[in-house]
Amino acid sequence: MEDQEAPPPAGPPPRLLDLGVRVVGAIVVVLAGVLTGVLELLLATVRVGGQLVGVSVFLAIGANIVLSWFAYEAVGRRWAVALPAVPWFALMAVAAIRTNEGDLLLAGDNWVGLAMIVAGAMTFAVMGFRQILAPQPPMLGG
Repeated sequence: MEDQEAPPPAGPPPRLLDLGVRVVGAIVVVLAGVLTGVLELLLATVRVGGQLVGVSVFLAIGANIVLSWFAYEAVGRRWAVALPAVPWFALMAVAAIRTNEGDLLLAGDNWVGLAMIVAGAMTFAVMGFRQILAPQPPMLGG
């Protein structure tokens, strides 16, 4: 029993594994940005008793906060907030353009859709601004 070697000391993961985890995290964040954008667009027309309810506005705020936080945690870079924001903005822009057939996902007379775009954009802006102003974390081993 005394001849067994001690396990290697715990330390930072190998660079290739770390890079792989960050890339997978970035892909997950981009896909989540698209998924939440689609869900918010679907919920922008929800009505209760014939009146529009703003459930997608609250979803946009909550989801964009979580996505921004997770993007930074998964990728480890301050610019990572752009990973979910760019596809989300692109999806909202496409949803506001009328197709050749006349289809439109976000009409100008839908207050919930307009409020969702403003609230979601402001949420990403605030989260990005917070990342810029956040103090740089101390480097490991330095």
